[in-house]
Amino acid sequence: MGEGGSGNWSYADYLQLHELLELQGDDRNINSDEMHFIIVHQTFELWFKQVIRELSEARNILGGDHVPEDDIPRAVDHLGRTTEIFRLMANQWTVLETLTPQGFLAFRDGLGSASGFESFQMREFEILLGLDNDDRIGGMDPLSSFRRMAEGDERSATILARLENAMSQPSLYESMMNWVERTPIMGSSYGSKGDAENVRAYIETHLEAHRAVCEEAAERSAGWGAGDPSKMAARMAAAHDGAVSFLMPEGEVSRARAGLLFIESYRELPLLTWPRTLIDAIVELEESMVKWRHSHARMVERIMGRRIGTGGTSGVDYLDATSQYRIFKDLWGVRTILVKPEKRPALKNAEFYGYTAES
Repeated sequence: MGEGGSGNWSYADYLQLHELLELQGDDRNINSDEMHFIIVHQTFELWFKQVIRELSEARNILGGDHVPEDDIPRAVDHLGRTTEIFRLMANQWTVLETLTPQGFLAFRDGLGSASGFESFQMREFEILLGLDNDDRIGGMDPLSSFRRMAEGDERSATILARLENAMSQPSLYESMMNWVERTPIMGSSYGSKGDAENVRAYIETHLEAHRAVCEEAAERSAGWGAGDPSKMAARMAAAHDGAVSFLMPEGEVSRARAGLLFIESYRELPLLTWPRTLIDAIVELEESMVKWRHSHARMVERIMGRRIGTGGTSGVDYLDATSQYRIFKDLWGVRTILVKPEKRPALKNAEFYGYTAES
């Protein structure tokens, strides 16, 4: 039981079940369809509360100036649980799909302007993850509607203050990238003497290998007669330019992206086991969120068609656009510029990473 509790609880008391079961609208004489609609969305909000807790703890672990290696498994556990919650919520939409279009229309007007767009917990976990306002649809300010609601309403003002506090804190993305930036690269530690030169040499060697791979691909495709050879050569050149821009934005090496590249390129090194496990956990989390948003859009299209949403959004079109959101772009982008193991730069200081010929 919880800390400070006597442990002498009944099941209903421990879960505050009596209070919980009074929140589904029975006092309004709603029908079973509307109760079903309310319960599904209340369940989402309960899971959102847990998501915020898990993501906050993962962020706090990664946010320190020094992150002990044995703390990384705990962060992975928090991320893994969050992923499973989103998978569960994606399947939860199928329960709502048992609601027919006519069944929904029977109580839709009673929703007024209430909309999932007003879920302050959803806004909070998006902020906590690190979704940039510029990446939102139309570059919208996620707090604008909450500022309007906060005028003259104490509870809404408290919610706004909570969201503004979340905006003022480092996000999971920022904390993760700061942590990745400190990755030892070719045995060179972050901030050590000569580190910048060592990292740049690694990146330049990798880019030379990437250029050669792109040129070889262009030559092979020309030999196979796959379309206009000049167009393929141009595409491969553009792919290489993209790799250069990714690793050296504005001509300067991004050490964080270099760290990602190193972890992904040398995943077999013992010292990198937990870093690459954590990166995989974040990618898996974002994938589960994308699938959850996509399932949401398909559920709404099935029940509502393409009518305007209750909150005034474009409905399905808006939801489909949100499924394109990406927060951890660098974790996806680095996969585009990897080369085969035999083409990657020769590993230096292998013993630093716990690697031996017998490993």
